[in-house]
Amino acid sequence: MLQQILIVAVGGAVGAALRYLIGEWVAHDGFPYATLGVNLIGSLLLGVLTVSVAQHLISTNLALLLATGVLGAFTTMSTFSVETVTLFDQGDSTVALSYIGLTMILCPLLALIGWKLGEAIWL
Repeated sequence: MLQQILIVAVGGAVGAALRYLIGEWVAHDGFPYATLGVNLIGSLLLGVLTVSVAQHLISTNLALLLATGVLGAFTTMSTFSVETVTLFDQGDSTVALSYIGLTMILCPLLALIGWKLGEAIWL
């Protein structure tokens, strides 16, 4: 159990650092592009990883490292939530609703695309 916790922690450190770097790299002009971007990328990659785990193509420890650790820290529902509330609080209702719509439609769509891509690659 301790080994698995350490694996997730190492992956989490990598994912959090990547998310921070993207947040610093992507422009901040009123729309949370960085958070949307990491959530879209994470959804796509988690779709691929899910098929890889289901087909026993990667080990449990590698799934813990990549899916739970890296992607768990890389993607962020809490930041999405706070950014959405902030947009509403600033009176940017149209932007907030656009952000919600894009996130809620595109993230599951990219997870599906990742899943199908994984099936095409591995099956």
